[in-house]
Amino acid sequence: MKATLLASAFVAAGLMAFTPAFAEKAPDAPKGNQPSKDEIKVVKVTPEYWRVVIDHPPFNIFGPETIPQLNKVITALETDPKVRVVVFESAVPGFFLTHYDFVPALTDTTSMKNGSTGLPPLPDMLVRLSKAPVVSIVKVRGRATGVGSELSLASDMRFASREKALFSQWEIGAALVPGGGPMARLPRMMGRGRALEVVLTGDDINGDLAERYGYVNRSLPDAQLDDFVDKLARRISRFDKQSLADIKNLVNENSLPPDKEIGAGWDAFITSVKRPQAQKNIKTLMDDGLQVKPDVEVRLPYYTGKLDPVP
Repeated sequence: MKATLLASAFVAAGLMAFTPAFAEKAPDAPKGNQPSKDEIKVVKVTPEYWRVVIDHPPFNIFGPETIPQLNKVITALETDPKVRVVVFESAVPGFFLTHYDFVPALTDTTSMKNGSTGLPPLPDMLVRLSKAPVVSIVKVRGRATGVGSELSLASDMRFASREKALFSQWEIGAALVPGGGPMARLPRMMGRGRALEVVLTGDDINGDLAERYGYVNRSLPDAQLDDFVDKLARRISRFDKQSLADIKNLVNENSLPPDKEIGAGWDAFITSVKRPQAQKNIKTLMDDGLQVKPDVEVRLPYYTGKLDPVP
């Protein structure tokens, strides 16, 4: 299968549509992964409490058509005078948010302008989410891989299903460097050794281990997850917006990485995506059925683990 080398915007996180052939025109998208016109939906539970629902079946793959949708949401969170708390969740069983779409043409993402932070779209939006005057929470039920992991790390709080959540920065398996900030964020959350375990193995981290490592605030029994997060969000939504924002800003000063560290990760990603081994590995994964076959998406560590080593 020919796929286009997609070295851009959201690629860092979930990886980029890119191919050994550097095709000028993207191939037809697999029928099972046609872009949705409305992949990110905002539900205003109350003016103060919003839910952002990711709904791009079958795998919640993030592509260039989703970037302006997420940017619109984050801009609204930055500017709406009433919203105080937002919960990110998925409507697709088994998947919170996964890797970047490898099919669209390179220019679909590289033509996008940098954001207000001066960073390319993906790191720009993640940095802005971390600094927005709103409390951001992710509720992870299913796979949070690449972009999904990085969106989780950029949010203020993370809660996971004990039975169903899986986190991973799988990029090493494709000979890539993650570009959405995990090397900058994870050591501050879980320490150097555990951060290296996550990014250098590309393996899955389940809900309980994620809690032990500090990847998430808590893992809860799946049956309790929705009620717990809803009650937490409703409680926060009743507090004073300015005080919430002030407290978050002070915590940010002592915990967030500088923007330049997020940018450095992006630069490393762009360099890695051009290497022959990365091109070979992505092609192999696409040939195996990445973005088409459920088994490949569900058991991604297995498929990356069996790739041929560098000669």
